[in-house]
Amino acid sequence: QGQLVESGGGLVQAGDSLTLSCVAHLPSFNTHTTGWFRQAPGKEREFVGATHWTGVTMYADSVKGRFTISRDNGKAALDLQMSGVKLEDTAVYYCAASRLSSISQFSSGAVDFWGPGTLVTVSS
Repeated sequence: QGQLVESGGGLVQAGDSLTLSCVAHLPSFNTHTTGWFRQAPGKEREFVGATHWTGVTMYADSVKGRFTISRDNGKAALDLQMSGVKLEDTAVYYCAASRLSSISQFSSGAVDFWGPGTLVTVSS
């Protein structure tokens, strides 16, 4: 069993920055691939970015260059630093973890643990 808890969501203006945090209560966190997904109103959940326990990261094209994932294995924590946010970044953001060892296979279907989500609303 495991648990992920996000924090840091809220209302932010377009162009500003926001950091989401996730604390993981997982056995062997250090060997999990972790990342973020988001779900906008009326849309399907989509991949945002992921980080492998080795430090390798990958991002969706829509956030590349604007969002950064950082991971602290000692604290079993994960951050999503969002900069230059856009209206289309409005969504519920979910922290996720998978036992998969391959970051390239990190998709919603491969996630073993989900956080409850935190809402980010971007205003103009």
